[in-house]
Amino acid sequence: MGTREKILAAAAGIMREQGYARATTKEIARAAGFSEAALYKHFADKTEIFLGVISSQLPALDTALGELTAGRHTLRGNLVRITATAIDFYTESFPIGASLFSSQDLLDAHRAAIREHGATPRTPVARLAEYLRAERTLGRLPSTSDPDAIAALLLGAAFQQGFLRNWDAESGDPAGLARKLVKAVVP
Repeated sequence: MGTREKILAAAAGIMREQGYARATTKEIARAAGFSEAALYKHFADKTEIFLGVISSQLPALDTALGELTAGRHTLRGNLVRITATAIDFYTESFPIGASLFSSQDLLDAHRAAIREHGATPRTPVARLAEYLRAERTLGRLPSTSDPDAIAALLLGAAFQQGFLRNWDAESGDPAGLARKLVKAVVP
């Protein structure tokens, strides 16, 4: 495991335990076994570390969305896979991101930093809706369907399940739940 990966692994552990707000670059560097200067050779700032953790240390929602191709596999199977991955992703990311809401100043600063990096939490819904529009064009989704609403409902439900799984520490079967959710919004 290289330096960058060790830093991200250490950051993920600290952020899961203490949240983003309390994870300092100094503490992350120390947990990874490096100096803070070494950390900054690989990452511009804490936001870049956060984005690295989200993209490489958590269930791969971004990768799964990128692999969606209209007309490939079944629509229902694709949506179940994305929804189950999203449940796992939100379960893992909720403890990391929840502390951002502890202070309006912290949230505002993080929001601005995330925008500078070209990221937004709205991106998964937009990407899923884009895929659903393509499926609708192919006729695999009814023409009366609303891709934006379906994407928001599936990923919103996945987010809620991530919260609930953290709340009561019950993991359940994300694939089984995903099948029920998909069946409810795409009969």
